[in-house]
Amino acid sequence: MAIDFLVHEAADGVGVVVVEGLKANQEISGWVMKEDQTITVKILNDIPIGHKVALKDFNVGDTVIKYNTDIGKVVAPIKKGEHLHVHNVKTKRW
Repeated sequence: MAIDFLVHEAADGVGVVVVEGLKANQEISGWVMKEDQTITVKILNDIPIGHKVALKDFNVGDTVIKYNTDIGKVVAPIKKGEHLHVHNVKTKRW
């Protein structure tokens, strides 16, 4: 099975896409590195390489965790499988 995205550990709410050409409605596979397990998710949008895919539903105000670190606050609802980027998550730094 080819890996389409990486997740640092199971507690992370996002994975990082590591291949090009992912299109909406594809079932993609990811590797959770710390636990050494494979997961799948159906993506709802095209997601470019290097961008994030939501691994769970997020509500406005939720904190997004990646690499077991707070990477920002949700500013628009995000469904599992959606593209997670600057249009729906903002930093808490400013």
